[in-house]
Amino acid sequence: MVERGGPPPSRATRAAAEILGGLARVNMPLGRRTTYRVGGPAALTVELNGDTDLALVAEAISRSGVRVLVLGRGSNLLVSDRGFDGLVLDLGEDFARVSIDTNVAPPSVVAGGQVLLPVLARRTVAAGLTGFEWAVGVPGSVGGAVRMNAGGHGSDMSDVLESVRVLDLRTGGVETRCRDSLGLRFRGSDVGPAQVVLEATLRLRPDEGGVGESRLSEIVAWRRDHQPGGQNAGSVFVNPAEGSVPAGLLIDRSGLKGLRLGSAEVSPKHANFIQADEGGSAEDVVRLMARVADRIWTDHGVRLRTEIRLVGFDPEVLGPLAATSGEYL
Repeated sequence: MVERGGPPPSRATRAAAEILGGLARVNMPLGRRTTYRVGGPAALTVELNGDTDLALVAEAISRSGVRVLVLGRGSNLLVSDRGFDGLVLDLGEDFARVSIDTNVAPPSVVAGGQVLLPVLARRTVAAGLTGFEWAVGVPGSVGGAVRMNAGGHGSDMSDVLESVRVLDLRTGGVETRCRDSLGLRFRGSDVGPAQVVLEATLRLRPDEGGVGESRLSEIVAWRRDHQPGGQNAGSVFVNPAEGSVPAGLLIDRSGLKGLRLGSAEVSPKHANFIQADEGGSAEDVVRLMARVADRIWTDHGVRLRTEIRLVGFDPEVLGPLAATSGEYL
């Protein structure tokens, strides 16, 4: 394989590249495919579609020990400036399909893992269904939403999810798993880094009151008024235990709104958002995250946990974030 700038690829990455051959693309941009739009390339990338040789992918992973990252829509991901020395699995267009059946009770919605949540929210409302309007303000994909049990506005995936089809990267096998087997919890699940959510089945309700469209508009307006646009990944830190002070308010109380480190800034509009400048540095973003976490521990005695998957960073750069620095095989 052709080496990119920075440290040479690891032995595991080289071994995986040899096994995958032409199935893998080398040194594809990764950072720019995230909502932060900063960071370096992926050493290897394989696009998963119906005709992808899953057995070969599973063989490459098991034999090489290469680190693996499943790429959704990049809305909850920060990639280091040097990139990711491993294998990125990218769900292709085969997994961006939606099927809605309103002739069963309750109505059934089947969505591929690569479907955008706002698109699915609007599609379900247009079909006369309710229960998924909250997702119109969440910029991620269905697969990532299952893995993180994404939510907002008083609801989350666990409220609407019935089952998922999951690819096991260690074997290449696909199985259907019910909601109760996924270990869904606040902003997390038991869906591991060796598993890819290919498809999710949701159970929604008929919108008998016809309020879905107005609910969508309310959520979009609320997000526009209360959250910044630009290059960010949404909320940086998970709120502490239920009933305690939210992370954003703790950061605000410490006077950190507008705090800047290089090309990264704590949003003046919402303290739990960290913005990246155009053409900025991922290291600036993660160092600012670490500085904020340190300050909240000093000021309030609260250990903040990040929601963002941090990919390819050295532990010394992560500082207090090292315990939640992402998951790999």
